[in-house]
Order: sequence, then C-alpha cells, then structure tokens
Amino acid sequence: MKDKAEIYLAGGCFWGTEHFLKQIRGVEKTEVGYANSQVPNPTYKEVCTGNTGAAETVKVVYDPQTVGLDLLLNLYFQTIDPTSVNRQGGDSGLQYRTGIYYTDKKDVPVIETAIKELAKEYTKPIAIEVMPLANFYAAEEYHQDYLDKNVDGYCHINPKLFELARKANA
Repeated sequence: MKDKAEIYLAGGCFWGTEHFLKQIRGVEKTEVGYANSQVPNPTYKEVCTGNTGAAETVKVVYDPQTVGLDLLLNLYFQTIDPTSVNRQGGDSGLQYRTGIYYTDKKDVPVIETAIKELAKEYTKPIAIEVMPLANFYAAEEYHQDYLDKNVDGYCHINPKLFELARKANA
C-alpha cells in the first residue's frame, strides 16, 4: 500500500480551502498554487486576469490509511457551492472555479461516485470540474498558509466548518 497519496482541490479562494484541509487528520501537507495553467509558472497577478486558464488550487498530500479520498471529498464539498460557476463566496472569475484534479487514475471511480452522490442533493447541475492534473505551479510564498499568518484574513468558508474538519475522522 502506498503510504501517501495526493489530490488537487480547487474551492474558490485557496486560502480558506487550504486552511480547512489542514485541519483533517491524515492530511500531511498542503500547498496552494495554480492548476492546469496554459501559461508556465504564472504569477497571482497573471492568474487574476483570467488569461492563464489556471484555477486557484490546493495540493493535498494525505495518508490514505488515515483518511480516505471519499471522506476528503465529502468534507471539501461542504466548503463550496458545487453548482456555482467561476464563483465562491465573494470571489468571482475563472480562477475561482471548483475542481478536482487527480494524478492517479485509480481515484476516478471514487471521484465519480462522490460527485454522483453529491448531485442527488441539488436540482441544479454540479459545476465541479473533474480532470487529470496537467500542471501545478506553487503560488507565491505570501499565499502559503495565509490564514495562519493573517488570522483575520478573508475566507469564504464558514468558520464552523473548520471544527467539523478537525472532528471528521478523529
């Protein structure tokens, strides 16, 4: 068995998504960055133009023996509006779309099942992009662990959900 796995999750602004995912037992490392960019190594300023095609994304390295991908996805779903296109909370633009980007094809059935179950809860279509990770470029250092460094920083995620993440697989 692999002792580490990775998945890339885009949930709008990456600050809150990263902070949320770090609370989950079994998540060993997170890194914010830009996924599936058409421009090599884009800057935040470039991504904000919408011309790179990149999504603000969190690289999640986790221990699958401690937390399964299905649980990670179900927790992630609670932090987003999965029917919203290019918008989460007060943020709008192509870079704020939701997405699940995988590097292991074995994850596809788990992702598809999770999306199918999620869709049962909504009348509107699910707008989460699901595709293989083409590339990932780390965001600038000031974006890494942003909400740890800026306790009063902006976050579109309800703070009550951070406690849910901590308790989810305790």
